[in-house]
Amino acid sequence: MIIKDIVVANVEAPLITPFKTALRTVHSIQNIAVYVHTDDGQIGIGEAAPTAVITGETRGSILYAIEEYIKPAIKGMDIEDIAQIMYRLNQCIYQNTSAKAAVDMAIYDLYAKRYNAPLYQLLGGYRKELVTDITISVNDKEEMVKDSLAAVERGFTILKVKVGKDPLGDVERVRAIREAVGPHITLRVDANQGWTAKQAVRIIGTLEDADTNIQLVEQPVHYSDLAGMQYVTKHTLTNILADESVFSPKDALTIIEKRAADLINIKLMKTGGIYQAKKICQIAEANDIECMIGCMLETKISVSAAAHFAAAEKNITMIDLDGPSLCMKDPIHGGPIFDKEKISMTDAVGIGFSL
Repeated sequence: MIIKDIVVANVEAPLITPFKTALRTVHSIQNIAVYVHTDDGQIGIGEAAPTAVITGETRGSILYAIEEYIKPAIKGMDIEDIAQIMYRLNQCIYQNTSAKAAVDMAIYDLYAKRYNAPLYQLLGGYRKELVTDITISVNDKEEMVKDSLAAVERGFTILKVKVGKDPLGDVERVRAIREAVGPHITLRVDANQGWTAKQAVRIIGTLEDADTNIQLVEQPVHYSDLAGMQYVTKHTLTNILADESVFSPKDALTIIEKRAADLINIKLMKTGGIYQAKKICQIAEANDIECMIGCMLETKISVSAAAHFAAAEKNITMIDLDGPSLCMKDPIHGGPIFDKEKISMTDAVGIGFSL
């Protein structure tokens, strides 16, 4: 099974409601699909999400990285030599993690097809079902309460509440949502780097005193402010989840050594795909640090690859794979079954798409 060609295409999906965080507002997913063709007619599929404010990548940069660097580096290689493929993929260009992730997951798709097995089984096969949260975009308090109640009505029991654009109002947003949805809904709070360290400690402390029962707070301060992450982690009781601060296995080691977070969020668009994500998960597990699997604004293609990875790993205890649930219409057929908050693996080979 020799890599013959890599073809790219657009994949688009309008969102049910605008996706708003402290960093950006998005109305429609506009990503890059990647198809890796082999000499025996097989096709592996992947996806890259251009997220300039986080990974620094645009649609143009992703296309250029794949066409000019990644494809020449791995074309002609045998899918069975997956470790060598991943070495060349990760060495041929610096960063460009979303471009690498798209090709990485397509290679893993082909690797599982080579052995006629679902990908999650080849990666470890720990479980067949996952339960994801759903994102509540940052808006005024009334709209966020409305969106939270709508998500619960749709069948979601875990809400990921975006904050960080208005620190003074964030406490009231979270308190209002907790009061509206009741005590049995799990709330996760994501500041998307929107607070200073002292603001974070004050806000989290107020939420703790108000018995809002927050499961975790994600990336409260700027990704580069590891001293600030340390300060917040040390001075709060609520678990702190590192997201934008962790792209690589080295980043994960630094966070753990500095005790700058209690938990780590793994996203394939940050790690460059499954190969590096596995390393981060193993490092975290060796240090008794639980992981979340997350996603950017992605369609079912790359979210399915992330689901296979999560289903294989015992140490991934939190799931944030709501991309397909945010879309007005799912343009992708096949893959795992996304039914409200439940994600179920199937027996389809590879990631599960028929092309």
